[in-house]
Amino acid sequence: MKKLLVIIVLIFSFSVIYAQEEKEKKYPKLPAVDVKTVNGTTFNTSNISNDGKPVIISLWATWCKPCVAELVAIADVYDDWVEETGVKLYAISIDDSKTAARVAPFVSGKGWDYEVLQDPNWDFKRAMNVPDVPYLCILNGNGEIVWQHSSYAPGSEEEVYQELLKIIKK
Repeated sequence: MKKLLVIIVLIFSFSVIYAQEEKEKKYPKLPAVDVKTVNGTTFNTSNISNDGKPVIISLWATWCKPCVAELVAIADVYDDWVEETGVKLYAISIDDSKTAARVAPFVSGKGWDYEVLQDPNWDFKRAMNVPDVPYLCILNGNGEIVWQHSSYAPGSEEEVYQELLKIIKK
């Protein structure tokens, strides 16, 4: 009986310690980097916010088939995600100066309701230490990067959705 009591006390103690560590966990913030809007105005990434709600940032390019597939898949469920979680998605294109002019018509043709920014010199991509696209991260309501992944496979948008649900429940 004493052994059982000791085990229960230990389990409880570890769960309290773990919960405290989770509360105190420090997450990285987005780097402050100047990018461009599709209209050509300067926008600093430190201004990415969503009134305390989650934010998705997707680094992508028009020439990247997995990037486009991921954003198309998210577009199919995005309105539901916004309604349920309040999320806002920033799609930051890394198309360089040769292909940057294609971004606005490309996005318009897809009918995406995302905030679209451009990082033609890859300054933001480098500051985020992203080796390749597609790359997606989620910010919590405090603007901290709490989840990220690279690459895309059909259905992985469900994992993104599950992470959003975790964030809004905290």
